[in-house]
Amino acid sequence: MEFDLTLTILGKLCLASGLGGLIGLERSLRHKAAGLRTNMFICFGSCLFMVLSDEIANRFGGDHARVAAQLIPGIGFIGAGAIIRERGSVVGLTTAATIFVIASVGMAVGTGMYFTAVFASLLIILGLSVLGWAEQKFIPRSRLLTFRLTTANLEEAMKLASDSLAEIRAVMQNFQVFRIGTDFVMEFDADVLPAQQQFLLQRFTPACSKCEAVPHETVRD
Repeated sequence: MEFDLTLTILGKLCLASGLGGLIGLERSLRHKAAGLRTNMFICFGSCLFMVLSDEIANRFGGDHARVAAQLIPGIGFIGAGAIIRERGSVVGLTTAATIFVIASVGMAVGTGMYFTAVFASLLIILGLSVLGWAEQKFIPRSRLLTFRLTTANLEEAMKLASDSLAEIRAVMQNFQVFRIGTDFVMEFDADVLPAQQQFLLQRFTPACSKCEAVPHETVRD
């Protein structure tokens, strides 16, 4: 039986696992769906498929890129599973893009393009961490919040909520009302910016005995 695990193949698999794990660690620290193990396995698997594609072609003939060519639709299928639609918003796009690009890093290692793979990994980490931080700091992002208003005058609170949301051009979602003792509790969802959240709470407070906005626990990009 031929011993087929050469130092070159071993080095490729280890490098692919390390690069995938490095990017996956950044994702895990941000509590994303595709974390350390997922990214490491995708990068490792892509590298192994590239090695197999080359070895199969060398031993039995055929196209060296045949197996590798099937990676792209396969990775696309995994990436599509990371994208979900939740309450009118799409989440997980960055996770899906990371899955797609980490597969290309594994393919680069599998073909022997080590410096390209390392450079690409550093660039990916830069984009995920530094650009992600800059985006959060300088580009405000809306959040889907549940507003909960406790009031004795339901009609007044409903009109105030409707007028305030119309003023900032936000849409009321999942509206419901229930009663606790002599008070009414009105709940609704709205996708708003941080400044809009503060504006709404200031508008609601005079008409309500209790007013709060609770963020939804969602996995975002």
